[in-house]
Amino acid sequence: QVQLVESGGGSVQAGGSLSLSCAAFGYIPSQYYMGWFRQAPGKEREVIAYLESGGPATWYADSVAGRFTISQDNAKNTLYLQMNSLKPEDTGMYYCAADLSWSRLANGKGNYWGQGTQVTVSS
Repeated sequence: QVQLVESGGGSVQAGGSLSLSCAAFGYIPSQYYMGWFRQAPGKEREVIAYLESGGPATWYADSVAGRFTISQDNAKNTLYLQMNSLKPEDTGMYYCAADLSWSRLANGKGNYWGQGTQVTVSS
């Protein structure tokens, strides 16, 4: 079974940057999808970005497009999320997820999830 472990969260002032990492342990198939989700206090979990392993396709939510960048390091089985120009509304728990199906992943039904890492952006 695959285990996902997020890291890199913290507290930052508005306009600052953070870089999140998601390390995957266990067997990783050659073709899969990985993505980032977040959940703010009192709100539903939302998809932020996802990608296809080994491919050029990426997707970003409108709320983060142009500010966040999703990437991967296949050799290390690690997913990254570079977050720039952070806003207070970016505050929340950030989760990494993975699945063989892009549709399950995009709809928040991925088979594998990390425990999350907290991101707090102050004004």
